[in-house]
Amino acid sequence: MQAPPLFRDRSRPAQILLGGVVPLLFGGGVGVVLGVSAGAYWGLAALAGVGGVLAGFEHRDGWGGADRGLVGGAIFALGILIAHAIAGTHAKVSLGGFPPFLIVIDAIAGMFLGALGGRLGRMLRWRSGTVSEPSP
Repeated sequence: MQAPPLFRDRSRPAQILLGGVVPLLFGGGVGVVLGVSAGAYWGLAALAGVGGVLAGFEHRDGWGGADRGLVGGAIFALGILIAHAIAGTHAKVSLGGFPPFLIVIDAIAGMFLGALGGRLGRMLRWRSGTVSEPSP
């Protein structure tokens, strides 16, 4: 398996698209589904988690992946809240007493998932010989 190109090596428009627009739009889709089906919401949230790990692969190490995951998770949650508010439906999953706190929760979860992806990506590049040594 070959590691994807590093996020920093992508063009600025590609960085904006992959790091901001994609999480916002996917979060928007999840926000609409939030008012339709609890199962679909959790399934899409799990898919977003997989996306967070895969996004981490585009960074040199777990620290870079954590940074991207923190921002991506916050943008994703913002998309959920905005789309759900626009849809005007009743949430099938509880957002708690203060729904904007979802942004903090998703940012932290995204940070850990991105860090995992960054670490796995570094190990993959190390095994393929494109990095001199794994980070501690």
